[in-house]
Amino acid sequence: MKARATVAALAAAAILGAAGTTWAMPSVSGVSMTQRDNSRTVDIGYTLAGEAAIVTLSIETNGVALPDSAVTTLSGDVCKVVEPGTRSIAWNAGADWPENVTENAKARVTAWQTNAPPQIMVIDLSKGTAATALNPYPVHYYTSLDALPGGGVSNAVYKTDGLVMRKISSGNFAMGDEATAGASVMVSLTHDFYAGIYEVTQKQWYKVMGTDPSDIKNPMGPVEKVSYYQIQENPSNTAITPNWPQSDVPGGTSFMGLLRTRTGLAGFALPTEAQWEYACRAGMTTYYNDGISGASTNQLNNLGWWSGNSGATLHTVGQLTPNAWGLYDMHGNTWEWCLDWREDPPEGGTDPDGADAAVVAGQRVRRGAWYGDSAAACRSAYRSGKTPNTMDAGLGFRLFRTLP
Repeated sequence: MKARATVAALAAAAILGAAGTTWAMPSVSGVSMTQRDNSRTVDIGYTLAGEAAIVTLSIETNGVALPDSAVTTLSGDVCKVVEPGTRSIAWNAGADWPENVTENAKARVTAWQTNAPPQIMVIDLSKGTAATALNPYPVHYYTSLDALPGGGVSNAVYKTDGLVMRKISSGNFAMGDEATAGASVMVSLTHDFYAGIYEVTQKQWYKVMGTDPSDIKNPMGPVEKVSYYQIQENPSNTAITPNWPQSDVPGGTSFMGLLRTRTGLAGFALPTEAQWEYACRAGMTTYYNDGISGASTNQLNNLGWWSGNSGATLHTVGQLTPNAWGLYDMHGNTWEWCLDWREDPPEGGTDPDGADAAVVAGQRVRRGAWYGDSAAACRSAYRSGKTPNTMDAGLGFRLFRTLP
């Protein structure tokens, strides 16, 4: 389990790092909880010591934690990176927990190390292209999708001004299948990473890039007709040097470069092909990611938009059934770019990053299929590619962020 501190437990003030240096672990003390007079607003105070940390709040009553969905209307020093010092949180219990008393409730404040963050990260894109390194996009963190303000992830704001990502733990899996170019290969991913729960939408692309390239207009539909170069390297649709896999630094004016600058966070990128399939499968070894044996098109109708159910158009993200890790539309709707140069068979081993240079017709990998594809092309292991300057209908992407 990743290290974190709660109000109840943290004895050590410092730990020894791998390089022989010490830094102060975050710790929380002095938690107080007071309801305002003639109000259902509750003020929580606490002191954060040590290093800056991501702070989250839970509420217990009679020793039982309230559901995350009952503690969402929060303001102050919570759900974000907080600097050490005396801090405060305001909870609108009247909005979240109506007709209940708070006198027996207890606040539990948790400090997470910034390199071991909570499960959910949300980037607030509402500043649009006006955001800069000095006027950044706010980034918030939550312990679950149920903890998201505004009624949870179904709120349309998370398909337009907010970009929601879910943390996925590192692990091992069998990548590919007998129908791919060669049999499956074993892969070990050694870093946790965040994956967007939705494909990046047209409105989200517009907020970052200020352009609207899609043919089929739908602010909450996936952006399409965006090239690998525009996403990862250069909005003028040309390459930078060095690029992946020789360098993991995106072009400064690409989607990924701007997102890194405007959040102050490293690691945003397209996924490696291995990360994409690992995220798609969500622990399953079946044809599709629902864990059901077989390849019924009735299964696929519940999971993704393809030629049999799409009506030959893309659809608003997040309308069908997500996989076991809460990711939507991994099958169909739009193809999703990956970082790797395509090679056949795919590379296995530890943290594979694809071929060192263009191998198969100068193509970068794409995965997941699109709304015009067959059911077979939508399976978890299906592989394809396009040259990195391609801007096709039905070709988009999903945001990933690899953690240290």
